[in-house]
Amino acid sequence: MHNQLGDEYWMRGALDLAIRGSGRVEPNPMVGCLVVCDGREIGQGWHQRFGGPHAEVNALSALTPEQIGRSDLYVTLEPCAHHGKTPPCLDLLLKLQPKRVIVAMLDPFPEVSGRGVSGLRAAGIRVDVGCLEAEARHVNAPYLKRLETGLPWVIAKWAMTLDGAIATETGDSKWITGEVARQRAHELRSRVDAIVVGSETVLKDDPLLTARLPSGIEIPRVAKRIVIDRRMRIPVASQLVRTASAIRLCLVTTQEEVEAQSGKANQLMRLGVEILALPQDEKLGGIGGWLRHLGQQGATNVLVEGGGSLLGSLFDGGWVDQVDCFIAPRILGSARAARPVAGEGSLWVSRAQQLERVHVEVCGVDIHIQGCFPRKRPPTDHSLGSESP
Repeated sequence: MHNQLGDEYWMRGALDLAIRGSGRVEPNPMVGCLVVCDGREIGQGWHQRFGGPHAEVNALSALTPEQIGRSDLYVTLEPCAHHGKTPPCLDLLLKLQPKRVIVAMLDPFPEVSGRGVSGLRAAGIRVDVGCLEAEARHVNAPYLKRLETGLPWVIAKWAMTLDGAIATETGDSKWITGEVARQRAHELRSRVDAIVVGSETVLKDDPLLTARLPSGIEIPRVAKRIVIDRRMRIPVASQLVRTASAIRLCLVTTQEEVEAQSGKANQLMRLGVEILALPQDEKLGGIGGWLRHLGQQGATNVLVEGGGSLLGSLFDGGWVDQVDCFIAPRILGSARAARPVAGEGSLWVSRAQQLERVHVEVCGVDIHIQGCFPRKRPPTDHSLGSESP
């Protein structure tokens, strides 16, 4: 133990700082930094926005070289060693010479990947790596997944009654949860790169798919809206299409359907709709195709809001990384009510997909359950995953 409270205590503080960058720094990783001198925090910082100063720069900016030279620096990700939007943090640390640098995890980004740590050690600075590494990897799981696979982090989100219904048999779904839970769901929307729904959801609900937060609260990012629509059934008069010139909208369909409905496709494109036409039988067609397309465009987090068929395809194929489920204390009691996840599913409870790192939050009278699935090899199912029959 190098100070009274210990390395893990200070690293947890740095991880809490890192999370503040959620929705603001992607596709960069979230990074936090604490400066501790004689057992007391004297500086803190985090990566606040994409293209802005890194966590180490923000944490050290108000300190003197003498203070830094007597301090331990706790940083959640290896200091960068390359020129990107900003100069290398390694150069700053080599100049200021902190007493010790504690790094939660190495950065697997090819232009860093150990170079930051080795550069510090070569200059005689003590570096300890691995403090709360599992927690650091969890914080930056979306960044790590995209770096390793080219695919974005997929979040499945729905709201349901206590008996598992997302709508009545007539399709009524407004509102299952209360205002507090709906506000929490909009906060989720405000931090992702894309919001995805199937065509049935558009036809039934005519959603806008935007983040609506209380007046005065900043929306970190405006998500691109994605509709999975195999048969190109989206109405030209829908809210999504009417707002496409102001808020990005992408229609995922097949080349065959674009050719069959070329007039409608041209009309949609004139209105500002991007059309991603996937080959029906291509190996990476379907879910793999549009997810990889989003990853190539820089998307780190993708929020899928339904409906049941689309979510079922994602769960069946092992594409989902995280679940955000809002449960209302209501009972519909109908066997014909809509359910959140369709698909093939599992015949055995023992083979059900099990969430980890589960967090339960009370939102007014409702419950928000969030959890992640263990990281695994990239899935291989390539069905389109459309809600259309």
